[in-house]
Amino acid sequence: MESSLILSSAPHIHTKDTSRRIMLDVIIALLPATVASVVIFGAKALGVIAACVIAAVVSEAIFDLIVGKKQTIGDLSAVVTGLLLALNLSTNVAIWQCVLGSVFAIVVVKCLFGGLGKNFANPAITGRVFMLLAFSSVAGGANPVIVELTTTATPLELIAQQAENAPTLMELFLGLHGGAIGETCCLALLIGFVYLLIRKVIKWHVPVIFIATVFVCYLVATGDFTYALAEILAGGLFIGAIFMATDYVTSPITLKGKMVFALGCGLVTFVIRYFCAYPEGVSFSILAMNILTPYIEKWTANTPLGGSKNG
Repeated sequence: MESSLILSSAPHIHTKDTSRRIMLDVIIALLPATVASVVIFGAKALGVIAACVIAAVVSEAIFDLIVGKKQTIGDLSAVVTGLLLALNLSTNVAIWQCVLGSVFAIVVVKCLFGGLGKNFANPAITGRVFMLLAFSSVAGGANPVIVELTTTATPLELIAQQAENAPTLMELFLGLHGGAIGETCCLALLIGFVYLLIRKVIKWHVPVIFIATVFVCYLVATGDFTYALAEILAGGLFIGAIFMATDYVTSPITLKGKMVFALGCGLVTFVIRYFCAYPEGVSFSILAMNILTPYIEKWTANTPLGGSKNG
């Protein structure tokens, strides 16, 4: 009887699905937010998306070619990285900045660490943080083209200032306000969330705990239910919690570890938003918890039957 041993790089997931199939599911789940971004923000959003995705795929292909590595763009992970990065940017960002952010995410964060399954942090998140620190235009939000707004301030800034022209809860839910192109429409993001749950690509624990933690913290801090609800609907909380905090590679393996990870993301997001001058904290919180993931896995590792609890 002939048998074969298949060796592959992480992530090693207990499922019959391949990495390509999983990435394709993520792309499909992101389509509602992608369509909504073009509808809400116009053709400029399509330009940002195209620039990030093309730059991500091309940079990975060139890197593989230079180092003599088998081409890996077929697993679609570069497409996911470019698409996620684009949806976390506004139409105010120059195309060349989009390209640079994608190259940084793919080459520096992913490829130089060995490729898919070996990166220490989510490439899209790290790319966005890099761009936030390097370019001031990334932090601001663009106004939608389907409604008339008189301010370029982000919803989080307007909510924090308790401005009269702050968006309503319905406007926040539908995405009829300024911000990054893919983070505004919570409805579209929830559709993607449901799809990923049905396909069993992710579980509900991380997104729900992440978002609920931010909500509870604001409810305790302000005592205002509406304000707390506005805080979770505004900014990049939904897209970060659903599509980036759930990354197989950079989040803990165990369920207990995932819950600790999500709780930490929520707490750090709240601290940055509430106590710091910076209005948004989702990207920084996920990056910080990505760095802590190995320690969380160690602290929450299941003890083998008959094994020592002290390791």
